[in-house]
Amino acid sequence: MKTFEEKLNDYAKLISEVGIGCQKGNKIMIRTSTETIEFARLIVKNLYELGAEKVVVDISDESIIRMNFENESKESLSEVPDYIVQKAKYAGEEGYGRISITGGNPELLKGIDSEKIEASNRAFGLALKDTMKYTMNDIVSWCVAGASTKAWAKKVFPDLDEEEAVRKLWEKIFFVTRMDEDDPVQKWRDHLDTMAKHADWLNEMQFDRLIYKSSNGTNLTVGLPKGHKFIAGDSKNAKGQTFIANIPTEEVFSCPDCRRIDGKLVATKPLSYGGNIIDNFSFEFKDGKVVSFKAEVGEEVLKDMLNQGEGANTLGEIALVPYDSPINNSKVLFYNTLFDENASCHFAFGKAYPTCVENGENMSNEELKELGVNDSLIHVDFMVGARDLEIVGVKEDGEEVKVFENGNFAI
Repeated sequence: MKTFEEKLNDYAKLISEVGIGCQKGNKIMIRTSTETIEFARLIVKNLYELGAEKVVVDISDESIIRMNFENESKESLSEVPDYIVQKAKYAGEEGYGRISITGGNPELLKGIDSEKIEASNRAFGLALKDTMKYTMNDIVSWCVAGASTKAWAKKVFPDLDEEEAVRKLWEKIFFVTRMDEDDPVQKWRDHLDTMAKHADWLNEMQFDRLIYKSSNGTNLTVGLPKGHKFIAGDSKNAKGQTFIANIPTEEVFSCPDCRRIDGKLVATKPLSYGGNIIDNFSFEFKDGKVVSFKAEVGEEVLKDMLNQGEGANTLGEIALVPYDSPINNSKVLFYNTLFDENASCHFAFGKAYPTCVENGENMSNEELKELGVNDSLIHVDFMVGARDLEIVGVKEDGEEVKVFENGNFAI
């Protein structure tokens, strides 16, 4: 039985060696918070042991972020200092890999004026839009991973005291990332092979569209672009180095034709967005766009999200995740999109990954648009998987093939 410290070190090693795929001479930038700084130190140590040339760490503090939103005006929050843009541009041009450690308070901005949040999100989206290409087009390696924090742990385990909740959440993170295994790196390689087989099959099928149905009311038809690609857990950057964008990951994903989305779609898990929780929500689509929506919790926040400019009210990602996955089997609602999206089939509003169509990373925005590949300031995942979810793939000649049955792959 491995100790807590052994699992923590294995986890940091996995993120460094397999997640970001660090090799000798690489430059890496880490985004972390004051709450997760100790774990960030472990990752830095591993990166240098792997031969990293330079590791730069950006640290934020949630208490200060909250105070900024409480005290600054909407106009002030809409100002993005040029040094932030230039730093992101410099990191991209210099080929810095990017590690983001997530673990923030899911309700950090609860009670804050939603107009302030919308204004800030829109301003940063616009200012950093051009630099998004470095990760969205897989020019650089990038990896998002989670670390247990007090506020997050108490949201997940409200009946436990703070220390016990943090420890419990770490245990769940270790379980879903396969840290309980004797050789977690090999287990991850085996897992990636399985996902690759699903992606290969879907790419051979080249479905024209997918039809989603569930007893909760979901009845949605989603078109797929010509030349679309389903991608499994790992990717390659512009230099040919392999990385895993999300740890954990259970998804095989692609992009929809954002002009051909019709029907009703019901979310099955809460969404933490903009420091607020959105829950019990659903959408009606027509000709690719949301024509109506509702949410029992956070409806105003959802409205603001869908109003984040062109492309925000249609889909940019389609992801297939078995209902029978480690995260779903953990029986924990994480209130964190990185984890919850990998417990469930999901979609994302907003920008699509250009890599999800053949040669898409080399296409102009106009060429991608002609294929129905969405562009937007946002990319927000939300979960739709259910135990009885059925997905049928329809080929151009009308042939129907069952892709999902009872929430899992039918192949």
